[in-house]
This record gives sequence, structure tokens and C-alpha cells, in this order.
Amino acid sequence: MEELIQMIRRGDRAALARAISLVEDGAPGSRELVRAAYRTPRNSRVIGITGAPGVGKSSLVDGIVDQLRSAGRSVAVIAVDPSSPFTGGAILGDRVRMKRRTTDPQVFFRSLASRGHLGGLTRATGDVLTLVGVAGFDDVLVETVGAGQSEVDVMKYASTVLVVLTPGLGDSVQTLKAGILEIGDVFVVNKADLPGADRTGAELEMMLDMRPQGGWRPPVIKTVATSGVGLDELARAIDAHYEYLKSSGNLKTRVRNRFLASIEDYLKREMVDKVLKAASTSGELERCLAALEAGEDDPASVASRLAARYLTAGPCSPLVRSEG
Repeated sequence: MEELIQMIRRGDRAALARAISLVEDGAPGSRELVRAAYRTPRNSRVIGITGAPGVGKSSLVDGIVDQLRSAGRSVAVIAVDPSSPFTGGAILGDRVRMKRRTTDPQVFFRSLASRGHLGGLTRATGDVLTLVGVAGFDDVLVETVGAGQSEVDVMKYASTVLVVLTPGLGDSVQTLKAGILEIGDVFVVNKADLPGADRTGAELEMMLDMRPQGGWRPPVIKTVATSGVGLDELARAIDAHYEYLKSSGNLKTRVRNRFLASIEDYLKREMVDKVLKAASTSGELERCLAALEAGEDDPASVASRLAARYLTAGPCSPLVRSEG
């Protein structure tokens, strides 16, 4: 695994693709691979792109990649796609969505399967971002699955979050009430050549004016990604936000949040696996399921009892107290 990491550091794209597959599948040795990756310096700028289906996120990503490459920056794109119900793999391919820079050696595309993970991302997101960082890309674009208003997990991993909307997809103000307004660092009204674009932009500006003043004020950028309109302004807004993060000291907080999100995800997996395995082995899980089927119990109570019984306090737990 250390040799594979060294190949990635030397720019071997095939090695990077292989490493991502190992981590995504949880293959033998993947934990050692991730451990080695986290011990390698990484300085990529992570840009998250989220929004409801149909707003043109993929076309926008394609345009942003072109802008960044024109500025001489290397770019990796991690696109989280819905999972196939049969294979568990990503339904869309790596390059189906991209039209520009598909043969550029300084651009890397990879689709990840969401595999039922909520929040618009995948459980492997944090580890994959670390692997891509080892490869030395200047920028990493993370496009969420397009699940709608629940796509807020991207804020845990990205230094800059773009929230993409478009006119004509219902009440945009109602869309923003689901917490999307709070996670956006830059708001993009894509397909701005459609009727209602000015109204959507005005509604966004009005809602942003209602937020507490001070710090970063998210700009509202109108784009037509398919023709390139507004993409240069969007690239400048992304740069401006990153400079703000560095000058204000908030960049360190964003990086730490990304690590915290990965820790939380591993903790959830470790605890769930431990409890279910122990309960299944003892036969208690079967008894709980039978009680639920008979209407004699409820899932919340079952979960509380299983956690209390099988999640015993360890040496790092605050529940462990010295005698006397």
C-alpha cells in the first residue's frame, strides 16, 4: 500500500483510480491504504457543488473545470451518482457528463456510487478526497448526487460550497428553507437565459440580506453553463472566498470539519457493525425483530437497549472512572 501511495504521488492516474476503487469497496488492505494517505501532506482546494436535480450541476462543473484549467490549475472531479440497485455501482459513468477537457492529463474524473448514503455524498468521500490530495491536484470539485434538499453533507468536506439553483423549478424560496441557504458560500443561478432568472436572483439577494451581517457575504452569480456565460465571474468568486478563508483563519476550521466528518462516519460504522454482530450472535436481534413484528416493541427502544448492552465503555470513554 505504501508503494501504491508513492505511485499516486508521482502522478500515476491508474494507481489513483485503483486506490479509490479499493477504498470505495472496502477491499482488504484499504484501511492501511487510507492510513498511509492521511500521513502524506495534502493541500488541495475542495469545492462542493450541490443543488436539486435538473439545475445543471454537471454542465456547471464542466465549465468550472475549463476555467480552472485555463488558469493553469490541475483539477480532479469527484461526482457522486445514484447507485445501481443490482451492482451497487454508480449509474452514470465518469465521462458521460463531461464535454470539455476529457483528454486533458491534468484533469481526473471519477464517479462514486452513493450506495444509499444520505446527504448527497458517499461514505468514502473523506478518504477519496485524501487520496486525490496525495495526487497533488490544485482543486477538487465534489458534485453531489442531486437528491434535493438533504444535500448538506458537502459543507463538512468542502472549503467552498456552491449552491446551484435555476428558474422554473418551483418556489426557490421554499427550496432554500430546508437549510440550503446556510451552507452556501456562493449561490449560482444557472440557466440564467430562462424566464424568471432575475426574480430568482433578487429573491436570493433579499434572503441573504436577512442574514446576520459581518464576515463573508455570499455572492449571487448568474450563469449559462452550456455557453460559458458568467463562468469567469464564478471562478473569481471562488477565488475570493478561498482568500477570505485564508485571511480570516477559517480555512483551518473547514479542514478540521472535514476530518471530524470522517471520524464521525467511521464511528457510526464501527458501532453499528459491533452492535448488530453481537446481537445477532447472541440471538437477541432475532428476539427484537420478533417483538417488533408482534407489535410489542419499537425500534427506538430496541436500539437503546442494544447500545446499552453491547457498546461497553472503553479506556477512552468518559464513563470510565478510577476507583475511590
